[in-house]
Amino acid sequence: MAKLSLRAVQKLTCKKRDAWWTVFLVDPVATRMLIVLARFRFITPNRVTWAALFIGLASAGFFLQGDSRSLLIGALLYHLSFILDCIDGKLARLKGNGTVFGGWLDYVFDRIRVLFCALALMGGQFLRTGGELYLLAALAVVFLDMLRYVDALQIYKMRMSMRTKIEKVTKERAEAEREEAEREARAAEAPDTARGQQVVFMEDLLRDNPATPAEILRAEAGAENVIDLHEQFRDQFPWYTRLRRAMLRTRVRPHLISGIEFQMFVFIVGPLIGQILWTTAVSAALLMLFELVIMYKFWLSTRDFTRVMEELAPAPSTAGTIAPHLHRGRHRQRGAAQEALLADERYRTPEPEDDPGFQPYPQPRYDRLDPRETYDAQTAWGTTGGYDPHGFPTHGTATLGHPAPAVTQPIPVQRVDAPWPHQEGHRR
Repeated sequence: MAKLSLRAVQKLTCKKRDAWWTVFLVDPVATRMLIVLARFRFITPNRVTWAALFIGLASAGFFLQGDSRSLLIGALLYHLSFILDCIDGKLARLKGNGTVFGGWLDYVFDRIRVLFCALALMGGQFLRTGGELYLLAALAVVFLDMLRYVDALQIYKMRMSMRTKIEKVTKERAEAEREEAEREARAAEAPDTARGQQVVFMEDLLRDNPATPAEILRAEAGAENVIDLHEQFRDQFPWYTRLRRAMLRTRVRPHLISGIEFQMFVFIVGPLIGQILWTTAVSAALLMLFELVIMYKFWLSTRDFTRVMEELAPAPSTAGTIAPHLHRGRHRQRGAAQEALLADERYRTPEPEDDPGFQPYPQPRYDRLDPRETYDAQTAWGTTGGYDPHGFPTHGTATLGHPAPAVTQPIPVQRVDAPWPHQEGHRR
């Protein structure tokens, strides 16, 4: 790899916005170490991640001892572990050999390091002093660290979801306008113009141009194509834009107390000054304060998203609503389902002309019998073949060893002038 200057390495590997602890206390050391480590091919980002984990576990071992000297060594090792944790990402950006698995490994190892160091630091102090507050502090550190990163991932996921929906609706709207323009033949360039429209998000413009005001960026990109999901937040806090622009000149992000600063105060500042509980409590309160601000900002962003979607798609959406028939109970749903089934043409009784093979059950025709006559069972069974009273077939006088009935039993039949139930035109 060609030799690069320190300024070139910083420009290629350092983020445009980062935590103030990383900007002032990590990057100056990490970039100089990166220039040396990048010369060796066997040093890969994943191996640096493993090294950061092992050094972090070593710092946990010193934290567990609990004395002042061990706390000092543990704090220095934790800072070195965090520097290596930053170097793996910088090395991947410099060499271009980063992988998805490496990003996942970095995230998981960070959580493991925080867990072991929190238990070791607070557990060591509990063994030395017997203070039960250290056990509660250990639980608080692990919980807040997990809450911070889970919340950050979920907010990022929801923001990407909102952006995807806006882009989809905008694309569908552009296609509809293009088709309408083609049908009406208003202009020959109309299809190309509609297809060329593209949504631009204000947060992307501000990220790429941190020193430029939002109004100028909107005018340059075209006001009709710019989507701003943080408009309400900037309207309520106009000073935030000026503060953000001033801080970004030094690459420091406005989120002053994040997960990084929280870890550094708990595992470095607290052990160094000998005030672990107080440092943990103050850093936890500041972290929760900034998290509440982020949640409030995200809530305002969702309101901006709803407004933008209403402007792009005026038709009311049924997403997330309950169908009217689901408001009724199950006992009412059953009747509705039966009515729908009976009304379905696919399940009606086939007519003879619809189904040539359909043979309805024969209906008795008692209207043809004379009430003055008697019914002869022997005649019904037939002398040349039939069935005996026990259900056996007969042919002549005997069949299969069963004799034919010798007595003819007359059955009187009386005509009743009453309609047969469910059978019009038949009488019994």
